Amino acid sequence: MIKNLVSALLPDQTASAAVEFALIGPAFLAMFLGVMQVGIGMQNYNALRSISADTARWAVVNYQTGNQKTAIQMQQKATDLAAAAPYGLEASPRFTAFVSSPTTQRVAGATEFRITLTYQVRTLLSVIGIGEIPLTYTRPIFVIPS
Repeated sequence: MIKNLVSALLPDQTASAAVEFALIGPAFLAMFLGVMQVGIGMQNYNALRSISADTARWAVVNYQTGNQKTAIQMQQKATDLAAAAPYGLEASPRFTAFVSSPTTQRVAGATEFRITLTYQVRTLLSVIGIGEIPLTYTRPIFVIPS
């Protein structure tokens, strides 16, 4: 009797796809969201790099024309660039810009500033316990007063 029952159930494939998806689906979905999160993080990191380059270019051009900018003005320019196209990063508190002037200048005749940009990337992975991802990018800006 048990042999007849087992032989009757073996060829039955009803709902096997649903069971397989229930086993593999969550892991596949988590991997897919992870790949998406890495892509978003890379895009945001490249945006930070470009914002710092644009801010440095703006500061250098202004210094060359005799219009010396302060660290606060550079911070504001970086913040304005971050919110505008093509970057479109969310404003404070997610995005912050800080410009400082090191006490020891490395290049004679030039003024060095250091710009530090930070951004908290929203996560797609909160369903598996991963929170916001912090990104930081720092670079020097060397200007020569005219």
